[in-house]
Amino acid sequence: MTIFEKKINNITFKIVVGDITQEDTDAIVNAANSYLSHGGGVAAAIVKAGGYNIQKESDDYIKKNGIIKPGEVAITTGGNLKAKYIIHAVGPVWHGGFENEENILYNAIFNSLKKADNINLNSISFPAISSGIFGYPFDNACKIYFKAVKDFSKISKNIKEIRFCLIDKNKANRFKEIIGG
Repeated sequence: MTIFEKKINNITFKIVVGDITQEDTDAIVNAANSYLSHGGGVAAAIVKAGGYNIQKESDDYIKKNGIIKPGEVAITTGGNLKAKYIIHAVGPVWHGGFENEENILYNAIFNSLKKADNINLNSISFPAISSGIFGYPFDNACKIYFKAVKDFSKISKNIKEIRFCLIDKNKANRFKEIIGG
């Protein structure tokens, strides 16, 4: 269910209510940890829906490339999901805003968009990165998500649709309010 839709440059931005594992976009973004160990939250739901091969690919990625630093991303296939790819974005753990969390969260979103654009994808769907078990205040996170989308829209070559998929309708409506929708 779409709560909000807005055109930003040549990109359609949407806030939707739903299950990210059911999103029919070229890529979904996983709210990952640095080790790509998908044991809880969004990550566990993605592996459960998409199959264990996602965890295997993630383990192989870490063995080959090392851990993913906060703000950075990795990519695997989408396994059995509708999405062809999963972009694993490592957001910050909230420490009261004293450890560069805002820039790290911005980079996690922006770098996910850049990765998708660089491999010629047209659509991507995000969860509310860092605002769950990582403790980032949701209202502040929404402002950063939207800023990263607006900034990216100025340089996008391929992305035509960016979705933020939230399982909680109240949070989706709050996101809409925060960005002035």
